[in-house]
Amino acid sequence: MAANSHPPADARLITELRQIVGAEAVTSRPTELKVYECDGWTIEKTAPDLLVRPRTTAEVSAVLKLLNRRKIAFVPRGAGTGLSGGCLPVNAPVMICTSRMNRVLAIDLANRRIEVESGVVNLHVTNAVKAQGYFYAPDPSSQAACTIGGNIAENSGGPHTLKYGVTTNHVLAVELVLPDGEVVELGSSVDEPCGYDLVGALVGAEGTAGIVTRATLRLMREPEAHRTLLAVFGDVEDATRAVSAIIAAGIIPGAMEMMDQMIIRAVEAAFHAGLPEDAGAVLIVELDGISVAMDEQAQRLSELLLEAGARTIRLARDENERAVLWKARKRAFGAVGRLAPNYATQDGVVPRTRLPDILREIVAISRRYQLRIGNVFHAGDGNIHPIVLYDERDPGEVRRAIDAGRDILRACVEMGGSLTGEHGIGVEKMAEMPLVFSPDDLMVMAELRRVFDPEERSNPNKVIPTPGACVEVAAPRRQAPL
Repeated sequence: MAANSHPPADARLITELRQIVGAEAVTSRPTELKVYECDGWTIEKTAPDLLVRPRTTAEVSAVLKLLNRRKIAFVPRGAGTGLSGGCLPVNAPVMICTSRMNRVLAIDLANRRIEVESGVVNLHVTNAVKAQGYFYAPDPSSQAACTIGGNIAENSGGPHTLKYGVTTNHVLAVELVLPDGEVVELGSSVDEPCGYDLVGALVGAEGTAGIVTRATLRLMREPEAHRTLLAVFGDVEDATRAVSAIIAAGIIPGAMEMMDQMIIRAVEAAFHAGLPEDAGAVLIVELDGISVAMDEQAQRLSELLLEAGARTIRLARDENERAVLWKARKRAFGAVGRLAPNYATQDGVVPRTRLPDILREIVAISRRYQLRIGNVFHAGDGNIHPIVLYDERDPGEVRRAIDAGRDILRACVEMGGSLTGEHGIGVEKMAEMPLVFSPDDLMVMAELRRVFDPEERSNPNKVIPTPGACVEVAAPRRQAPL
């Protein structure tokens, strides 16, 4: 969808914002704002009227106090790598980007803690402690670009969260600026804090409670050893059955990722990782733990993979080969750009045992809408990422891509799954929320949101639809002008 045109922003507001954050940190030119018109959900696009890039919590607080006096809504933004339109400015003229708040503030290895500002890149957290033998577990495919604030907003996951858990399992405390500008501390640096889990309510709230400016994160000790295997299958059904067999045998790998033939071919053309292009599917399975147990576990894992129908199994011989396999997986989404002008990535979840069923349904949906759909996903926890290919220059294809995505989500719910594993609801899936939640459920969520944001000015018109309302996620987005 094309961005709507808006009247020029209020000159006095621009002046006041520049007095708070500096002239270089306020952007109002439409040509410059176009960069911020969407995140990774590119089907809908709307640029903000103003972009503000604060450097400190005090500046964020002052900006929100000013917007509160003016009753102006705002949308928080991190690195813009989200995949559900979470930072699309829907009736929120001002965008507040935290990417300049990028300092590592404190490292406490004795207690396995690190305190960072919200604009710190995910991978930089691990890089800050890697030499000492520690790492930060949540590892989205965009970890070289996405920031901690965005990870907290979306409760991001990644391949290794099968064993270690998603973002909410690794956030101990946050500093949050409420929509009226008040700064509050939620959570504690201790493992078992008292009282209500307000951090748990905030992680995954998609910026609807205010702006996180810093966070205390849990660090993990780097395992002594890894064994990373590439298992090649003739079809996706055998590959997905192998996933259930591995978990049923009591083996919990650090990661278990699947790519189908369409994705394999795109990745191989882009990165030459040695993936077999004639395979119907591959599984990348990584074990980690103490060194003395690795060879025995890898042998048992290989037996299970062969019993499930694996054609061949390749063990990464060294760290370089392991890195090549993970490069192939982590950059798979980028490689898809070779296949079509545009693509939309879905994020449904099904029970592991229903993976064969959902993949068969995705094939049927692909045929029904005459669109190619590739699959690369976190097989171990049933978090699928069907990639719907389309051309935005063809309105009919755009419409079919949206409808195909909705049918995939509906099928996930019907199979006992969920609408999202890590990408969030945003604007993309808001119309599907009633598939999972009753009107009463949605009203309770709205009440909880209003505890933090009584006037609903922080990332409005996201996540929670009005009960009983018909929400059309593909409708043009209109701003409330400044």
